[in-house]
Amino acid sequence: MKKYLLLFIITAFVMSCSKKVEVKGKITGSSPLERIEFVEASGVATLPLVNIGLDKNGNFTGSFDAPKDGMYVINYAGRQNLIYLEGGQKLNISGNAMTFPNEFVVTGDAKKNNDFLQASQKFLGEYGGKINIQQLMSGDEKTFLKGAQKIEADINKNVEDLAQKNNPGKGILEWKKNDVKVTILNLLANYEMSQRQISGNPSFKVSKAFKDYETKLEENKDVMVKTIPLYRQYLLVKMSPDFQKYAEAKTKGKTDMMTSEVFAPFLKDRKEISQTAKDYLLAFVVAQDIHPGAPAKNTEKVKKIIDANITDAGIKADLAKMQLAINGLKVGEAAPEASLVKADGKSYQLSENKGKPYMLFFYASWNPYIGEATVPVLKEVVNFYKSKMNFVFVNVDDTKDQFIKTSSALLKGISGTNVYGEKGLESDIAKKYGVYGFKLPCFVVVDKDGKIASRSFVNLGEQEVVTILDKLTGLSAPRVEPNPNMQMQPGMQMDPSAQPVNPQPAPTK
Repeated sequence: MKKYLLLFIITAFVMSCSKKVEVKGKITGSSPLERIEFVEASGVATLPLVNIGLDKNGNFTGSFDAPKDGMYVINYAGRQNLIYLEGGQKLNISGNAMTFPNEFVVTGDAKKNNDFLQASQKFLGEYGGKINIQQLMSGDEKTFLKGAQKIEADINKNVEDLAQKNNPGKGILEWKKNDVKVTILNLLANYEMSQRQISGNPSFKVSKAFKDYETKLEENKDVMVKTIPLYRQYLLVKMSPDFQKYAEAKTKGKTDMMTSEVFAPFLKDRKEISQTAKDYLLAFVVAQDIHPGAPAKNTEKVKKIIDANITDAGIKADLAKMQLAINGLKVGEAAPEASLVKADGKSYQLSENKGKPYMLFFYASWNPYIGEATVPVLKEVVNFYKSKMNFVFVNVDDTKDQFIKTSSALLKGISGTNVYGEKGLESDIAKKYGVYGFKLPCFVVVDKDGKIASRSFVNLGEQEVVTILDKLTGLSAPRVEPNPNMQMQPGMQMDPSAQPVNPQPAPTK
């Protein structure tokens, strides 16, 4: 009897610690070409955790491992919204294609938390419209502080009322209370910055009462930096003046330094900032230095900066995945083998190409950039180089049946080997090569020795591609102008507080 009881306890513990979130639902009026993605909102340099397809009736089902209980972003049809999820939940979600995910209905395990979240968001939208921020910002400090404290009290009162009504879990309630504090902190930071500009005094200082209010709001620093990206932005804004001075001195006469190269040593000497905060803040800046086409030396520099300065293993793993997704595998390393199958059911090994260079081309039927935008250029490339290299077309549709239909329709008449990665974007090959929905179609070139010969590309017309193919084959192709229709799809989330246009810390607007 004791043995069975012990097994029951162990099973219950395992189930309670599960990170798996099971998702199903329906989007009325949706197209089968649309996809749903879930992204961790509080992570750093985060990528879609899952990419789920819909059937012709708008039904969908899928699952993913939630890194932690907290906020996630739903991506659909170019729109985004937040949802609170916990590992082990079964999420039932529905909506209309015209408004989803701006509006959605949740039933099942996640209902209470998300009813609370949606109601609090609605209140903030209505409340924000009643506040004259410009007037508040232009007042003297005493008046401003009084106004900020009233805003905090009003929002917290609403949180308490909604908590009584919806009975949300402890996790989301704690998140919401910290979110209120971060909202006020950013308001304080903007006021301090505006007053410094108005006074024309770079050394402008706020009062002790102001600083004491900030300190009180920051009592949960490490929790906030882990769970609320807007708090990271607040910290960056606060240290921006000091960083600007440091950067000017550090980069004098140097024009090729990445922001992260300067920010890492600057941050290292900040004794008042915890290592947890340093990890998240540096990761935010590092993410800005990871982009398509970055020189190989910069990619290596970024990796060294991460290894030398970031201690959190989860953050390191996220940044490594991001580098793989954006830049591809390292040129010169062996091309990973993966589980692949042909239309006739026979397995296929990439090593079958050894002795001859080849191109791996990843695609899916639901991707809007396949078809007319890609296939004609692909056909020209294949026809020109096929005598000297092989082409492997890797389909990442959701099912093998869809792969057979897609390859027969889209790639008809194009020489090459058609193969399928079982489970599509969740397949072994997609994970090893960093393939996500936002970068389809994409490709990578492998040399005759089975080693990676190029970064990950999304445009067959890039001159760099032609240069690599000519070098591997000994041929000389005419230059092809880039196709403006072939772009990366929106969908990848970095830190949600990222400002990709300006990698320097910037004030919240």
